[in-house]
Amino acid sequence: MMGMAYQTAEPATVVVFGGTGDLMRKKLLPALYRLSENGRLPERSQILASARSRDLDDEKFRVWAREALRAAGVWSDGQSSRWCEECLHYQGMGKEEGADYQALARRIETIEREQQIPANRAFYLALPPQAFPGVISGLGQAGLNRSAGWTRLVVEKPFGRDLASAHDLNHLVHQHFDESQVYRIDHYLGKETVQNLLVFRFANPTFETLWNRDRVESVQITVAEDVGVEGRAGYYERAGALRDIIQNHLTQLLTLVAMETPGALEADQIRNEKVKVLRAISPVAQECAVFGQYTRGPIDGHDVPGYREEPGVAPDSQTDTFAALRLEVAN
Repeated sequence: MMGMAYQTAEPATVVVFGGTGDLMRKKLLPALYRLSENGRLPERSQILASARSRDLDDEKFRVWAREALRAAGVWSDGQSSRWCEECLHYQGMGKEEGADYQALARRIETIEREQQIPANRAFYLALPPQAFPGVISGLGQAGLNRSAGWTRLVVEKPFGRDLASAHDLNHLVHQHFDESQVYRIDHYLGKETVQNLLVFRFANPTFETLWNRDRVESVQITVAEDVGVEGRAGYYERAGALRDIIQNHLTQLLTLVAMETPGALEADQIRNEKVKVLRAISPVAQECAVFGQYTRGPIDGHDVPGYREEPGVAPDSQTDTFAALRLEVAN
């Protein structure tokens, strides 16, 4: 039932920077495989992973990918192995950035020629935020921001560290890409529970008639995890809970909970209603923000280390691993 009816686009080459990272292993690769398996990724589309390692090649990357798919619970003998062989490629990137991006451009063209697919390309930045500027500039300087087909740039959250860096990053993006080419992605919105909020809010007349300030005093949104940084200290030490979760994931949930009914369930109209919510948030008072950091303790009967005991975390780190805010939406 989920076959060719979903194929609304031509084949494309998806280039994932950070192609051997945590996000690729846990989220992107399994998701791309599921899309292909369900007929929602155009046939003959190719996945090119790019990372710093020069030790990997196509075959070694496919071994890595098979292990990732098995760990994600989506492996299917025969079909999965065939997909890895037919669709997955790897390109190492060193520090000679100009030459690296020219080599990447040649590799993409070779894949397109061998697979006989059009020059449609999506560049997915599954990278730490500090790596975004170099990749965006490298793509532009190598002419990879334009092609005979279409080109898209997908930027994973967080988009900048603060308002000033977000403006700087936006300026850099627009030096090389048109706004119509750019997707700023928060993968949290792909979660089924999050998507169900739209149905819960707007497809259920019982809730929709009650969902207003006269009948709802407050709403609490909680994201509770039972894992540590899981080897991500290099990123987390720069981010913390406020930047990693609240300013993107939870802010998106807040807007879905508090926005008015859009004129239509279309991307632009939903976005406009979300923006209205953000503009209606009152300034946050100091007493309405609480921050903390987890210490050693038991989870499910097992002793787990404190944040400062995690590998790569400074022994005097002040990074927040817990953040709670009280926001008032004046609409």
